[in-house]
Amino acid sequence: MNSMFTNLYLRVRSLIEREEGQDLVEYALVVALIAFGAIAGMNILASGLNNAFSQVSVTLNNNM
Repeated sequence: MNSMFTNLYLRVRSLIEREEGQDLVEYALVVALIAFGAIAGMNILASGLNNAFSQVSVTLNNNM
């Protein structure tokens, strides 16, 4: 009976101490952070491009 509880304790402890899933979670967090940065960067880039093309359009209209 004591051997059965010891075996159960060792199996539960083994499951708790496993670190295999941590790598996957860390990679997912890094990918999410990169995606968030890319989305924020694209929004800034898009507004900058819109402003540049608007200025070009105004300049062309004024000179014609």
